[in-house]
Amino acid sequence: MGNINTVSDIIRVHGVERADRTALVQGERRLTWAELYARARQMANLLAANGVGPQDRVAFLDKNGIEHFEVFYGAALLNAVCVDVNWRLAAPEVEYIVNDAQSKVFVVGREFVPILDAIAANLTTVTKILVIDGDGSYADYETELAAQPDTDPGIASTSADVAFQLYSSGTTGRPKGVMLANANFFGLLPLAKEIWELSPESVNLVAMPLFHIGGGGWAVAGQYEGATSIILRELDPAGLIRLIGEERITHGFVVPAVLQFVLMVPGAAEADYSSLQVLVYGASPISEDVLANSVKVFKCKFWQAYGLTETTGAVVNLPPADHALDSPNRHRLRSCGVPGPGVEVRIVDIDSADDDPRTCETGEVGEIWIQSPQVMIGYWNMPEETEKAITADGWFKSGDVGYLDADGYLYIHDRVKDMIVSGGENVYPAEVENVLMGH
Repeated sequence: MGNINTVSDIIRVHGVERADRTALVQGERRLTWAELYARARQMANLLAANGVGPQDRVAFLDKNGIEHFEVFYGAALLNAVCVDVNWRLAAPEVEYIVNDAQSKVFVVGREFVPILDAIAANLTTVTKILVIDGDGSYADYETELAAQPDTDPGIASTSADVAFQLYSSGTTGRPKGVMLANANFFGLLPLAKEIWELSPESVNLVAMPLFHIGGGGWAVAGQYEGATSIILRELDPAGLIRLIGEERITHGFVVPAVLQFVLMVPGAAEADYSSLQVLVYGASPISEDVLANSVKVFKCKFWQAYGLTETTGAVVNLPPADHALDSPNRHRLRSCGVPGPGVEVRIVDIDSADDDPRTCETGEVGEIWIQSPQVMIGYWNMPEETEKAITADGWFKSGDVGYLDADGYLYIHDRVKDMIVSGGENVYPAEVENVLMGH
């Protein structure tokens, strides 16, 4: 395989070396790697024609779809940065993110045109709006794309360049733009093969929202290997079961709520999961009951992953051996596992001074700090926030509270700041209170 060291290399190498292999599947649509590369080249030229250059931001607002990857890899070919916006956000928050990222082009799915209508006049840096499957009131995505030549602009990117910018919902104030460099991704991508057994033959389920690292990052992990990605636009548990059998899905990442809903579908236990090899779950706690039933029904290897947007996803993993229901270490199911290769975790006394943090004893609860090549460059245009989050010697303060046991397994208690998790989404009480107070 050609050398893949940046996100743009993924499409350039597989677009040639795996040209006829299927890259993306969404419903009836299938794109080979060659087709995806050609459309990414056209997208790169379309973006460039609208003033997008290296490290400029391109905003994307739509549910999971093939277009996300056309824009993501199209931007990468220019060494530009795709910013996927959470489509669950209200119009003012979408407006804030698109402007904060200084996006030059804004790609919007037809379903979200009402939000676009509400904010279009307030977008300060956007020079071009493209609507997927447009209705004529804005430039149409497909029409504009088709008019472009499919030549590769040939712009290189380095390991230090930002490859992805995701907005994490801030516990305080505005969402923060998490800058993930190629180097952050490649701290993890080569390990995906040995940890989760992803390979060029894998058929990878892309079901989580692509504006989350568990969606977009997981997809890229499979694509790095040259796997086929099966894109699920909306999470329909019965549809998901059918898809596993029909597309012979081998790998997937889901949040525990998805496993719970799938198990509740009538006939779920009798469906065909013979292709499944590995399921990774994370982003919120899982009940032992759901986990035990999942292991019985799906009969594949299970990994739990713990990580944050700021750590480019998984940094702590609970391996399949610890999912054995008859294991003498069954209590480990309550943990999220052990640090991955190249990752260090320490537990720091929350009350100790910033300039002299005290490392907690085994079993003592404190804030989880992480050191890894996967730790973000920082928050976009927020140097003070970056300084608060990452110590001078490179430890990222996660804001999560937990402890390490004698075997080095990490157990999570809570957020430093109160938070509700709903279906893998972080919901902060303050945000809910603000809305209630506004009525």
